[in-house]
Parts: sequence; C-alpha cells; structure tokens
Amino acid sequence: MILPRFHTRRLLLVFPVAFLAACGGAAAAPASAPATFTAASAPLAGPEHASAGRAGGTAAELASCPIFPANNIWNTDISKLPADPHSAAWLGSMDSASTYLHPDFGPNTGGYPYGIPYTVVTNAHPKVHVSFTYASESDRWLYPFGSDTRIEGGQNAGGDRHALMLDTSSCRLYELWNARYGSRATAGSGAIWNLRSNALRPAGWTSADAAGLPILPGLLNFAQIKRAVQTGTPIRHAIRFTADRTRSAYIWPARHEAGSGSSASLPPMGARFRLKMSFNVAGYCHSAPYCAYAKAVLTEMQHYGLILADNGSNWYFGGAAFPQWPDALVSLLKGIPASAFEAVNESCLEVSANSGQAQAHAGCPIG
Repeated sequence: MILPRFHTRRLLLVFPVAFLAACGGAAAAPASAPATFTAASAPLAGPEHASAGRAGGTAAELASCPIFPANNIWNTDISKLPADPHSAAWLGSMDSASTYLHPDFGPNTGGYPYGIPYTVVTNAHPKVHVSFTYASESDRWLYPFGSDTRIEGGQNAGGDRHALMLDTSSCRLYELWNARYGSRATAGSGAIWNLRSNALRPAGWTSADAAGLPILPGLLNFAQIKRAVQTGTPIRHAIRFTADRTRSAYIWPARHEAGSGSSASLPPMGARFRLKMSFNVAGYCHSAPYCAYAKAVLTEMQHYGLILADNGSNWYFGGAAFPQWPDALVSLLKGIPASAFEAVNESCLEVSANSGQAQAHAGCPIG
C-alpha cells in the first residue's frame, strides 16, 4: 500500500435555456477579455472540452478526442441524485461553514501560471521509458514525455510536478506525478488512459492523483468557459478538488486511498459533491467583468459537481494553467461558499466496480 503522500498545495490568503437564464444570456466577453485566442494565449490546438455531454448525449472532447464516453461518470449530471447521509459530517470535516472554494489556477505575477498544464502530442512524438518510485502501481509503458512537456509549476518547480500528455493519434492520456526529465525520465507514479474506454485502474492502484483517477477530465480551462458563455452550451463534466484530511478508504469511481484514519466523518476518495440547486446563481454577481463566466462554472457545479481526487487544501478545485486565466474571473470564483454544497450518493449509477460507466434507472435518475 502506498503511504498517504503527495501533493502539498500552496496556501493563499484569502442547460442551454436554464444555463442562459442563470448567466443572464450568452453575454459577450467584457472589454478586458481577449476577443480571440492567439498562439500565445492558447498555445494548444483543439477544442477545450468543446462538446462535453451527459450520459446518453455527446462525449466530452478535447483536441478531437473524447474525454471518456458520454456515459462515463465524469460526464454524468448528478443534480437529481439523493444526498449522501454522510454529507453534513463530511462538510464539517472540511471546515465548510467558514471556507470558500479556491480556484487552484490563475495568474502568477512574474511566475509560471497556477494550474495544471497539459501537452497535446501525436504519435510522432518520441516516447521514453519512465522510472517510477511507485512502479508496482504505475503503467510501465512508453510515455510521450520530453523536454517540451509542460510541467506543473514550470520546469524548475517543486510540489506535485504533474505532467499530462494527450496523444491525439491514439486518444490516449498519459499522466505523471513528480515528473522529471533529464538524463533519464523519472516520476513518482504514472497512468495511461484509453479515452474511448470506461475502464478504471485496478483496485487499490494510485495514478498521477491520490484517488487513482485521471486528472485532465476534471480540469476547467478558460477557453472552455468562454465557449460555454458565447454559445449557451453548459459545461458538462465534474471538477477535480482536494481536501486536507480524507478517510483511509475510497468509493467508486476512485481506486486508491491516501487517508488519515477510518473515521466516517472524513470523506473518502471519490466522494462527489454538488452545489445545491437552491443556491442563487442568477444573483451571484451582476455587472462585474466575467460575471457570466463565473455563473457558467456555478451552473456546472450544480449539475456535475466536484469529485474528491487528492489530499491538499480544503475546497481547492482544479483548472488548466493554459490558456491563462483573467484575474477578475479567478477573484469571482473565490467567493463560492463551501457551505452551499452537499455530498451526493452516486453509488446507484455504478454498473461495475471496474468501469466508470454510469447508468440511470428507476429510483436513480440523472439530470
């Protein structure tokens, strides 16, 4: 068993019709927002989860690859599922009454942008052997990893040093934790995902995240949100987030724990949370720059929610480092109260413990 590990986080001081109504219409970007993305502002080609869809709809896409099938749990609307009976206890353990959500991404004056970057490659990119610290729970195949691969925090960073690589030729996702490229490639752990499949990691295995889950499907990015506002198309996937203390257990779809004890008051890896439908999204903000953008995220949180994927600061939620985020939007996203969330029991959607496929049925509705 891998010991509880990784992921020290920086501590900072602190649908279409329904969607348009929540956002006050498909508002154009404010004057301070770039009208288009240039090579400098959006260096990675391809749509940013452009056609994300719920079970039975269109699969989420990135760079012409599905981000798992449409019926995958990451892409499933959980707004109608029952609350989990442990909700109050889990919220209490995460100091929800006095905590606001914190975007784990955004501008960094004079430094590498906060967030987890990803690199889009093809099968022409050289692949290398990676030496793993936790080799017994890593996929020991060749990775398209090199000096050109973006590393979380930059090439000389400390911390988690996640590296995510999306191969558009095979639609495979390669993810590394504590990735380093030098005379030889090394990482703490690594996982490879077939994005056309619902297959999960083997039971008990970690990935590049403590919960044994993929990282990329749970990242927001600015281009994705911009498109949602301009087209009136909701963002339809769950968001990855962290908690300071987790239970020494995991629940579907997670495959690994890195917990602090067996107390039922601690949330296990894989726990799903949603913003309550009673939360006043329409009244969250009005004339502030990027208000409609913030409301798009709030609507996503009501319908697709958050998945607990790693240990870290309470209520830090994930986003891509690029395209870079406007500081005004990041500031708006810091005002979401954790007390407005509730845990969801999504176990009834499970088809198989080894699959991320979600299936609704009588008494187990999806939105």
